Amino acid sequence: MQKYLAKSNPEETIQEHTDNLLKNYQRLKKLYPAVEIDWYLLELVCLLHDLGKMNLLFQKKVGNDFGKGKGKEIPHGYLSVAFVPDSKLEEMGYSDDEIKVVYQAIARHHERKYDFSDSDWKKEIIRLEEQWTNFNYSRLGENAEYSSEVEMLYFYSGSRIFEGNSAADAETFKKYVLLKGLLNRIDFAASGGIDVELENDFLMDSMEVQLAHFKAENPEADWNSLQKYMMQHQNDNIVVIAETGMGKTEAGLLWLGNNKGFFTLPLRAAINAIYERITKNIVTTNQAERVGLLHSETYSQYLLHAGNAEMDIDEYYTRTRQMSLPVTICTLDQLFDFVFRYAGFEHKLATLSYSKVIIDEIQMYSSDLLAYLILGLSYIDKFGGKFCIMTATLPGIVTDLLLENGVNFVQPKEKFVSSRVRHSMEMVHTEIESEFIKPFFNDNRILVICNTINKAKKIYLELKEHFQGEEIHLIHSQFIKKDRSAKEDAIFKDGQKDSTKKCIWVATQVVEASLDIDFDLLFTELSDVNGLFQRMGRCYRNRALNVDTNVYVFDGGAKVCSGVGTFIDKLIFENSKSILNEHAGILTEEKKMELVERVYSTEALRGSEFYNDLIEMINYVKAFDSYELDKADVRMRFRNINSVSVIPEKVWQENAEEINSCFVALRKTSKEISTKEKMIARTNLAEFMVSIPDYLYKKGEGVVREINRYESVIEFKCGYSDDIGIFMQ
Repeated sequence: MQKYLAKSNPEETIQEHTDNLLKNYQRLKKLYPAVEIDWYLLELVCLLHDLGKMNLLFQKKVGNDFGKGKGKEIPHGYLSVAFVPDSKLEEMGYSDDEIKVVYQAIARHHERKYDFSDSDWKKEIIRLEEQWTNFNYSRLGENAEYSSEVEMLYFYSGSRIFEGNSAADAETFKKYVLLKGLLNRIDFAASGGIDVELENDFLMDSMEVQLAHFKAENPEADWNSLQKYMMQHQNDNIVVIAETGMGKTEAGLLWLGNNKGFFTLPLRAAINAIYERITKNIVTTNQAERVGLLHSETYSQYLLHAGNAEMDIDEYYTRTRQMSLPVTICTLDQLFDFVFRYAGFEHKLATLSYSKVIIDEIQMYSSDLLAYLILGLSYIDKFGGKFCIMTATLPGIVTDLLLENGVNFVQPKEKFVSSRVRHSMEMVHTEIESEFIKPFFNDNRILVICNTINKAKKIYLELKEHFQGEEIHLIHSQFIKKDRSAKEDAIFKDGQKDSTKKCIWVATQVVEASLDIDFDLLFTELSDVNGLFQRMGRCYRNRALNVDTNVYVFDGGAKVCSGVGTFIDKLIFENSKSILNEHAGILTEEKKMELVERVYSTEALRGSEFYNDLIEMINYVKAFDSYELDKADVRMRFRNINSVSVIPEKVWQENAEEINSCFVALRKTSKEISTKEKMIARTNLAEFMVSIPDYLYKKGEGVVREINRYESVIEFKCGYSDDIGIFMQ
């Protein structure tokens, strides 16, 4: 008998690889028996998916030269369909559509471009008969029957299963997505040498330990009303409104329970903070098998995380990327890009069919991301997964659109708010100005938030000039990563409520979400009510009001504030301005929620650019046929990328030695340097980079510095300083 290889490095036979798939199949079935999958068919596709690798051209490629391979290699998935036992499946009562699903899942378990002729495909299938006679794999039994001619009723090389418009088509599509997606997950795990899933048998115990810690400090401590509600509704899709400081992180984890789950937030900084908090305070052991962090800088964060020093970070990273961990904290784009149904999306939706998804800070999403979120939740609901939305303020249009898209959820009648008052607001009818702010500096920690970077720089420079030698700082998105991280650490320390350090921090909306800071006074431009109330959460975050006024809102007077009409919707701004001027003074948490509902109701939004963009994007994504786009195209559309990552010229000059050492490491081959060493070099290089918008990039000059054949970095000719960031000279 010939030894047929599935891969060469390390060497593994088709039988050995398939055995590994079957182990992971059994693991998945044991941990998640309620998945709406036909388990026999999943086992069948695991057994058959790689039999096409027996073809001589593939064997030659992996070092098994039997001396007979010639011509163009056909992707092995298309050859493996020759072994589907369709007559057996017919006898077992499977419908034509179900048998088609089996063929498609096997043929397309790798999304290869269809660039071969039917005649070449059929010839290669005929040649497989000789290999089949030399192949011996006892686990196949009657589960494979070679046929030199694939039944056209079930499969031909250009066929696809689409979502369609009928209920029957949708059901067939669902079966295909689950079968193909779970085959992918099992196959990826077997190839990566990891378990397809790791069991969540720890989270509720961890939460009980957390409660015990609270009780040690206060014997009367208990889960609050929000947290108890979440525990009572673990089996429901839920939408809850709860004020800042109500323990939404714990509430989300209590709803998740001992299930597989994804915790999504809009900003990387917020995700890193939640990951740090969960791994430090709640899930304190075996984190590399329990809690993962998934965004574009996952590996670098794992390297930086102190608790990971002794871990096998490569394996941890693989588990995270393959979605194998019980709890994953991630950005929306890492999960919800499946709404475009690009070639290869199925493993994400199949995983979400038995997972629970927590959506936090929903008010932070732009109209396009909100559209993807609503469509994604409708798919998750249809496929059997669960979701909860937790938010301090809920735009009414969100629940209307969920219902319109057939999503079922429960929403408590009560809002989870305390009676405490944290904010008293004065409306200032001018553009934001430093002269107004200056008299308030007496022993106060002041936060100033502007809508645009240019406005923030102007206010900062004026305050810096006036208060020379004082603690005046600026933070926005146009600092290199190293400086931005240092500023985030510094504002966090200065923004603790027990800090006695007199300071002024001037910022943009980068501080709006999930930054646990508590300043004494807030001076802010108006953007809209939602953004304003997020900004208010950075002032008197966890203390009751004890001054006459602690929030000053500049509404532009006869003009509009910076950013309005560009990235801030003008109608929403004007509606916000009008309503806020009616409610100056003390603002309760309940009043804030009411004002958001008024400004963001479907009726109030009609005619706004935000509303039109949101509806247009939902219809735009729905209009795509499944598999019309490839993954790279979807990534660009999903992230709405209109920025460029660069290293400012001055930063390059000052750090040339370290940057060049990163280049040297990244030019080495995998034989010369380990994956970890390369990732460390890439992480170190990223410390000098900053993402700038297209319009700013076009104003300057970028020089492309090639690292290797696949990677390059742009040196951008501009001014830069660590106190104001990028500026054009």
